[in-house]
Amino acid sequence: MANIRMNTEFRNKILNRYKEYAENENTQEREAYLQARENVNAEYQTAFELAKTIVQRAYPMEDVKTLRHFKQKYGDPCDVVAKDKCFYFAHSEDVDDEGDKKETSSHFDFGLYGNLNGSEYGSDEGRKFAYVYYRDEIKANGLNADILAEQEGKNDNPYKTKHIDDNDKFLGHSGNDFRGSDNNISITRDFNDQYKLDVIGTSHCRSRTIPCSKSEYEQLEQWRIAKASLVSNHQKWIDTIRSQCEAMKTGLKAYKFLSEGIELMSELGVQIDEAELVRCNSTGLTIYNPTNLANMIKGMKNKSMTREQKILLRKQYEKNQVN
Repeated sequence: MANIRMNTEFRNKILNRYKEYAENENTQEREAYLQARENVNAEYQTAFELAKTIVQRAYPMEDVKTLRHFKQKYGDPCDVVAKDKCFYFAHSEDVDDEGDKKETSSHFDFGLYGNLNGSEYGSDEGRKFAYVYYRDEIKANGLNADILAEQEGKNDNPYKTKHIDDNDKFLGHSGNDFRGSDNNISITRDFNDQYKLDVIGTSHCRSRTIPCSKSEYEQLEQWRIAKASLVSNHQKWIDTIRSQCEAMKTGLKAYKFLSEGIELMSELGVQIDEAELVRCNSTGLTIYNPTNLANMIKGMKNKSMTREQKILLRKQYEKNQVN
């Protein structure tokens, strides 16, 4: 094959192939991220069982049952029991410089988008955790789960906003914790429902601080630290991939011929076929395969086909792609 000159389309194809390879390569950064995700699962269960003990100690199940009985009997005036996924826990075992006891309290939100720093208000930190925790599911649906890590340090922009909106929609998240999809499925809602407990009092959670011991408080902090560690390890992993891709971009810009890019990929351990790169368009579709090209040309005419004809043509196209 003749020595083909490099162009922007070839550079993008090579770069995209390398990024795909880098995301699946077994590196220390990727392993640390995967290990942190496993650790979060264990910490979530331990922390929630502890939170359940603390909450039920403050709001005994017998009292909850009694109040629900009165609600059934008297209606809304006795509607004082609700389920919640976030709680203010506090202990007063430390002393200040004057020897007086001081209260240490924080907001612990078990929800998928729960804040990682103890604030009761949402932020990108909670959103980062949600995207990282469900990264595989988000990517499997063609969305960018790494958008916040890739945009770290950058100002808000339409590109970032679009991907955030798409991810939140997929996870079923809105300002009210969740929103149902067309078939009423919400990953956020289902996740949050696992971690709800009965509390007494209809006011905001800040006004019903629940006492706990210092050791219990510290154990709960370990769970929140595990969540932050998952986000941090994911950021480090994505940063290494970004650095590699930036180096690739610089090198590819200097290459005049496609063969140089293929040689680079080979040196990196990534097999890529020159003929395939030439045949494929920017989306990776091999349009110059005779069958595919014929189908594409046929699709440019007779546009008044019935829905059934279009479905049949699509099935035939997919069959040809498999073959």
